[in-house]
Order: sequence, then structure tokens, then C-alpha cells
Amino acid sequence: MKLFPIKGGIHPEYRKELTSEKPIVALPIPAVLTLPVQQHMGAAASTVVKVGDQVLKGQMLARGQGAVSAPVHAPTSGTIIAIEERTAPHPSGLPMLTIVLKSDGRDQWAELPAPIADPFQAGSQEIRARVAECGIVGLGGATFPSAVKLGLGDRNRLEILLLNGAECEPYLTCDDRVMREKADEVIDGARIMAHALGAPQVVIAIEDNKPEAQAAMLKAATAFANVRIVGVPVQYPMGAERHLTQAVTGRETPARKLTADVGVLVHNVATARAVHHAVRHGRPLLSRVVTVSGRGVVTPNNVEVPLGTPIDDLLAFCGNLTKEVKRLVSGGPMMGQPIPDTRVPVVKGTSGVLALTAAEVNERPTQPCIRCGTCVSICPCGLVPVEMAALIRNERLEEAAAIGLRDCVSCGSCSYICPSYVPLVHYFNYAKGRLNALDAERRKTEQTKALVAARTARLERAAEAKRAAAAAAAAARAQAASQTTDVNKAEA
Repeated sequence: MKLFPIKGGIHPEYRKELTSEKPIVALPIPAVLTLPVQQHMGAAASTVVKVGDQVLKGQMLARGQGAVSAPVHAPTSGTIIAIEERTAPHPSGLPMLTIVLKSDGRDQWAELPAPIADPFQAGSQEIRARVAECGIVGLGGATFPSAVKLGLGDRNRLEILLLNGAECEPYLTCDDRVMREKADEVIDGARIMAHALGAPQVVIAIEDNKPEAQAAMLKAATAFANVRIVGVPVQYPMGAERHLTQAVTGRETPARKLTADVGVLVHNVATARAVHHAVRHGRPLLSRVVTVSGRGVVTPNNVEVPLGTPIDDLLAFCGNLTKEVKRLVSGGPMMGQPIPDTRVPVVKGTSGVLALTAAEVNERPTQPCIRCGTCVSICPCGLVPVEMAALIRNERLEEAAAIGLRDCVSCGSCSYICPSYVPLVHYFNYAKGRLNALDAERRKTEQTKALVAARTARLERAAEAKRAAAAAAAAARAQAASQTTDVNKAEA
């Protein structure tokens, strides 16, 4: 299959050898699980249990709310011991409503939905409903509810379901191991999703530094003529959905559009496996594979982790930390986020837990920009990071937006390559957040103005109606008085 070059990109030290040959191992159920009600993009789920309830494995604990949301299920059986605000697995460290489940050690299953006997005879709506019911979200890190994405086939003519097996972030090998060890499940889930989308082709793109995964997936896909395995160049950020789509199909996604608008829908390989479990077995999303890596952890590994597991427990399972840890990161080192507290849990979007030493972090003092243009040449989105950063430093956010700020995918390539160690991506994330806040404030102001205008118009209409009623009453009284005068004259 012909591949197409993508702009820019970098080749960081991938350091995948720490875990690439480590098969997936299962973490024993912890004594206590903490389950935030929002582990997805969109509206938080609403709790359907109370403190003291006995629950079974797979039972729904919180129901998705609104068009974009996802439920949360019990990863094991036990007792709900608290529903309270706890530190969120987010760099802000802000609290989030969390369900606390104490395991009873029995790991007893609830009654699950019946398997869909033949998914390829089932309607798209039935498959989407099952995926939504099972709480599946994008496991590549974006955590967008998968059922919502599967609904895009209703409004777009989709030609290709593109499965993302690139895993271009350094250190991370969880998707690599899933493809090597669970290839049949991934292929089946991909075919089910393609059927629900009405997409005639499935293309699975895997970076060329994963030959074992390519071979395993090729073997599993051999029987299916509409499924192709494609090796793509080792180039960060190849795993970004817009860039992967362009590399595989040559189609460029317009700014502020979706890849679905050019006929391609992208899902992660681990998401496909989760769809297989939901449709074939009725199993909700209760665990995920997490890469625990970095020179700061004693035994790096790939671990199947029950959702809600405290990161403390996961690190202990991997031999704990060394004394040399400089930074803990959730996800990959390029786009991951700092872990505010090791008591926070593994959630649906946790693809990695990295314990990085000072040598791996390689922090240096920021120096003045020398305007070398390196960040411009490697930007995969074709932007001019140096100019955007200069505008942002001077709070000229709208001007930065005008030259493409919102097209930035926050891949961090510019920060990584900058010889002056300018934290460019931090500027861009700040500015995008600030612009979003200003937009929300502007919308709120406009809505308030609209409400005030509507109220004013309503009061004016009521006053006009009152005036009209008073005038009509006065006219009626005058007419009655006139008729009385006429009668009196006639009697006289």
C-alpha cells in the first residue's frame, strides 16, 4: 500500500526496550478501588449506587448523562464505602466526585447483557447501544465515548475504519503487547466497528518498530479480505489521527474538521479489543493494559490493571520506585500529564505510568530564543511556533489564534527539539485554555444579553397588552355611558 509523507515530526529516543518484551501480566484486585465518575470526555456520569450498597463485578455504578458521556462499572464485587470528592488523576490535583469500592475478595460477576449472537447481522444502533452500555471510550488517551464516534457513520459516508496501532509515544508498549497477544480480539472488534459504521475497509496502521505486532495482526487478518495491515514509518507524532490518516490515505483533514469528514474514522487498537468483549461477551470496560516504565521503577512491565487501582498499588506491584525519580507521568512523556499524587487511580485513559529520572527528564534552564527556525521545520501541523509563542507572551491570544494556534495538536515536538529549551507547548496549552475560557465567557455574556432582551421584549409585550386592555376597557365604559345617556334622553 502506498504511503504518503507527513510534515515535520521528530525521532526521539523511544526507550521501548524497557517493556517491549514484557508480556501482559494481571494485577491482583486491590483492597480498595477509587472510581471517578468522569473518566471520559463529556458530561460526568451520575451515580446510581449509595454508600453501603453491595455490588457485583460489572454492575453499573454511575450512568452516563447527556449525548456525550459514559457509564462507570464495578471492576470487582464488594461494598461501596464512600461517594465523595477525591483528588482527580489530573495535573490540577482538583477534587472530583469519586465512588470508593472495598473489594470482598470474591470477584463475583453480576449478570451481564447477553452476547450479540451475530454482530454482522445486527443493526448499527444495537451495536452502538451495547458499546455505550459497556462504558467504552477511546483507550488511546483521548477517552471520547466510542459509541458517539460509531454514530458518525450516520452522517458521514465512511470508506475506511483506520485502526491506530502506531503507538508513537516513547516508552509506551501497551498497544504493542495487545496486538501481539490479543490480535484475534482486536481484529474481531475492528470488523464489528466497521460493520456498525458502514465502512467497507479496515486498515490497521502499525509503526515499523513493531515487527512482531505486524506479524501477529497480519496472521489474524489473513481470513478477511477487507482488512489490511500497513506498516508506517517510525516518526513522532505518527499516532495523531490527522497525521496517521494523511500518511495512510493521503487525505488531509481541513482545520476544525474531523477525519470522518474525509471518509476515515480512527479508533485505537485497544478500543477495538474492548468492543469485542462488549459485543461478544457483554463485558463492560473494567480494566486496561498500562505500561509501567522509566528508569525510576524497579521492574518495568505491561500490566492489565483494574480501573480504580491506586497508582501506589500499581507501582508496588512493579517493585516500587527507586530513589532517583524526578517526575511521575501519566501517559507518554511527550503528551502525558504529571501525576499529582500516587494515591490517584488508574482510569480509562491511563495508557502509561512513567517514573522518570533526572537524566531521562533532561530539564535545562530556558534560554532566550535564537530564532533558529527548528520548531517551524519540525511542526507536523505546518505552524510557526516561534511566532505564536511571541504573541502569547504578550497576551495577544486572538492574533496567535489567527495564525493557527487552534490547529496545534500539543504533540510537544517543538518543545522537544528547541535548542533553547523554551517550553513552547506549555505556551500553546495555556493560550488554548485561556481562549476557551474567553469563548465560554463570551457565550455566557451573549446568552445573558439574549435573555435580557427576551425579558425586555416580554415585559414590553405585557405592558402593551395591559395598555390595550385598559384602552379597551375605557372604550367599553365610554360606550356604556353613551348608551345610558341615550336611554335617559329617550325616556325624557
